[in-house]
Amino acid sequence: MAVSNPSIDNVFNDQNIYANLQALKNCSIKDRIKRINKIASYINEPKNVGKITSALSKDLGKSEQEVTLSEIYPLLLTIKTVTKNLKRWSQDEYLPTPLTMIGLTSSIKYEPKGHVLIIGPWNYPFMLAINPLIYAIAAGNAVIVKPSEIAANTSSLVKEMISEIFPTNEVTVIEGGVEETTHLLTKKFNHIYFTGSPNVGKVIMEASAKHLCSVTLELGGKSPVIVDETTNIKKTATKIAWAKTLNCGQTCIAPDYILVKKEVEKQFTEQYKKAINQLLDPNNKGINNSEFFGNIINTKNYDRLIELLEDANAKGAHVSDYSLANRDNKFIPPVVVTKVNNNMSIMEEEIFGPIIPIIPFENINEVITQINNLPKPLALYIMSKKRKTINFLINNTSAGNTMVNELMMNVAHPDLPFGGVNNSGIGKSNGRYSFINFSNERGLMKRKWGTHKFIYPPFNKTIYKLLKIIARV
Repeated sequence: MAVSNPSIDNVFNDQNIYANLQALKNCSIKDRIKRINKIASYINEPKNVGKITSALSKDLGKSEQEVTLSEIYPLLLTIKTVTKNLKRWSQDEYLPTPLTMIGLTSSIKYEPKGHVLIIGPWNYPFMLAINPLIYAIAAGNAVIVKPSEIAANTSSLVKEMISEIFPTNEVTVIEGGVEETTHLLTKKFNHIYFTGSPNVGKVIMEASAKHLCSVTLELGGKSPVIVDETTNIKKTATKIAWAKTLNCGQTCIAPDYILVKKEVEKQFTEQYKKAINQLLDPNNKGINNSEFFGNIINTKNYDRLIELLEDANAKGAHVSDYSLANRDNKFIPPVVVTKVNNNMSIMEEEIFGPIIPIIPFENINEVITQINNLPKPLALYIMSKKRKTINFLINNTSAGNTMVNELMMNVAHPDLPFGGVNNSGIGKSNGRYSFINFSNERGLMKRKWGTHKFIYPPFNKTIYKLLKIIARV
């Protein structure tokens, strides 16, 4: 039985009043864009940029440059995309009329789902709390945002920001931990948008099922990179090193393990290690002093990652030096693990840190078997110049998104659907897909002229024969 929480109950009830939801539903596109632009104005204010950067530095050790590139810039691009396209997205979509429905018009009307809950993650705690909010407002919903309590400084900032911009009946932030989230999940929302782990995603889905509430689950999983002998090993190693160490590897679409052609395994491993130093420690001050490499979010996740390394080492893996790891600073350097097998914990769960297992293969069918033996990944990366190999891998695997000869850029394309499959996620986001996420696609049909009385009983034999002919066509 849920524990009473009057503050959450009051906020939920105030937003959930019919008149409030109806007012937001009837709000003009122009007014919705004004609300969204308030977010842009706040983010662009120099003093607020400093607040955002400071909060993310405290939580994740992010540099000013990384905050700009991975947290602020994507939000401003989203706002630009939404404000440019919202009028078009919101228009009724008229459909062609089949011969059997002559005299009728059919259309799709996009209306808000109503009252939505957004539960944000800790790895990109600012961007991934505000980005779905922008689309929820665009669709005309009342919104409660629950930022991650693990990124406490950013959670506090998000609350301060939203309280300054919006009245509570439109958008409210609820801070807190598991207790508050659990209480929110007892409420009868019309849609829940969650970003986080598959395990918590199952909890969200179970709770939403009690109210038949729709969900969008942006999850994760073990996203593989396939590297064959035809690719440029040095350039590929650099791309993977960047993708793996961004946000200290705490990214849902980060490469989780590498399947590399055996004949280039040694060369690739050497180039990967060189790329790490070139990207993160160009002045040889020690990677633990790098301004471009952050920290693990908390000691719980630090301990989890160290346990993965210890388990792999105990089971015969070769683990590169991680003596610089420091629990007090929540610091783990980039680590390469070779001689890996599927009995190691490192191959049984999403790593979500700067550790990369490298697994050699001789035959492309080994790659297919390895990938398909695990839950469908959020992302799959193919590094090859061979078209036959690329097509074979795409056609014989399934993933939320796939990139060829590039990594992680797919999430930035506003017109490309982003999301997982089954264990890695449910529903698609980005651009119009996110707008539809927060909208009810309401089918409308109107009689303009004519009648369908000819299908009423008693049935006319001639008409019945004619319908059979039309159906066959």
